[in-house]
Amino acid sequence: MTCNRSCGLLTGAVIGAVLAIFGGVLIPVGDNLINRAIKKDAVISNGTIAYDNWLVPGSSVYRQFWIFNVENPSDVLNFGARPKLEQRGPYTYRVRYLPKENITENPNGTISYMLPNAARFEPDMSVGTENDTITCLNLAVVAAPALYKNNFIQLLLNTWIKSSKSNMLQNRTVKEILWGYKDPFLNKVPFPLDPVLGVFYPYNGTSDGLYRVYTGKEDISKTAIIESYKNKRNLSYWEGYCDLVNGTDGASFPPFVKKNQVLRFFSSDICRSIYGVYQTSKTVKGIPLYRFTVPREAFASPIDVGDNYCFCTDQVISQNCTLAGVLDISSCKAGRPVYISLPHFLHASESILHDVEGLSPNEEEHETFLDVEPTTGFTLQFAKRLQVNLLVTPSTKIEALSKVQKPYVFPILWLNESAVIGDEKAEMFRNKVTGRVQLLGVVQMVLIIAGSVLFLAFMGSYFICRSKKLK
Repeated sequence: MTCNRSCGLLTGAVIGAVLAIFGGVLIPVGDNLINRAIKKDAVISNGTIAYDNWLVPGSSVYRQFWIFNVENPSDVLNFGARPKLEQRGPYTYRVRYLPKENITENPNGTISYMLPNAARFEPDMSVGTENDTITCLNLAVVAAPALYKNNFIQLLLNTWIKSSKSNMLQNRTVKEILWGYKDPFLNKVPFPLDPVLGVFYPYNGTSDGLYRVYTGKEDISKTAIIESYKNKRNLSYWEGYCDLVNGTDGASFPPFVKKNQVLRFFSSDICRSIYGVYQTSKTVKGIPLYRFTVPREAFASPIDVGDNYCFCTDQVISQNCTLAGVLDISSCKAGRPVYISLPHFLHASESILHDVEGLSPNEEEHETFLDVEPTTGFTLQFAKRLQVNLLVTPSTKIEALSKVQKPYVFPILWLNESAVIGDEKAEMFRNKVTGRVQLLGVVQMVLIIAGSVLFLAFMGSYFICRSKKLK
């Protein structure tokens, strides 16, 4: 009888030990099974989850615009006063709703495509209509000194500017500012040029690319990384490594993302590659995500971050490369003095911020972030925020700019392009990806804990029983 009892206790302990060991063995085995499944579905190939998510975004993408209205136009025009700005918006458009075009699978493990541009106004998500009028910079007049530095040419331009009754500021509708209008000054110029201009002109009906990205079939660690842009690895805008096209397009990254990684991505909007660093963890619609944000260092001056030296292109405006927070992309915009920054000059030098009035930068509203599902590398929520500015410079030959006191960066608008995974896609993602990972983790922990408890309980009972027998 005693033997039967002792044997039963030992058997229970052995079963508990086996369960605990099995739970421990499930960790590498289960992880290996998950890794194999993810590698299969993360490849950009027709029929995989990654391909469906890559072809058309799995959620609606919206681009919101806030346009800066000049509140003191008379003072700016007559006395060269600091502009007092008030943002008007949001004016919201749906974008990125068309599938990629000209998709071609290449023999070197890459796939190429064009990204079609289209924007559809969403009145229910906007503060007004596209016909709302804004007092803003005259894009053509302000760009003239940068495009034509010769004094004689500037005198000619001044004649056409005056005859068209143009000035440094103008009144334009939201639609005109964003998508284009026929400029009266350019219309007077007797040279063959397009008189239509706008901040994003031309946009609708155009395409971005050609992009060529790795599918991940040959090397899963290269999935979605851009192999070339417009058939080149370099942009021809910057010096050194700053000119390289690095990372993905931001919609996804190679799977198995770690918190200590730097996620690099290329944005044609700012004509450069940029990066995000881990900030915190988020849960969106039941899916655990890692939030990566573009840090202050990405727009820091070369004095503070030496790696940014090749983004400093104008020693005078940048005050010998000591200013932070703005990026001169004129070489990417056919010489037009366009400067990119974060909204409201977030992380910019104080002198840049104080050249205008009315801006209030804060990280919560104005930083760029990507919320990435770490197992698959898919970006399931993001907000890309940037500000478009023009450099305003004095000119003694162009009367419309004669009152300008000094060169300064003038904000035109800022935008927030954002998306979050839809409910239907989120449910599919939970069922096929995160649900399986979480279930396996629960099973592993249950087996380990239950096995350990059983082992300890039965072994404890066995030794108690044995000690009583010895007494």
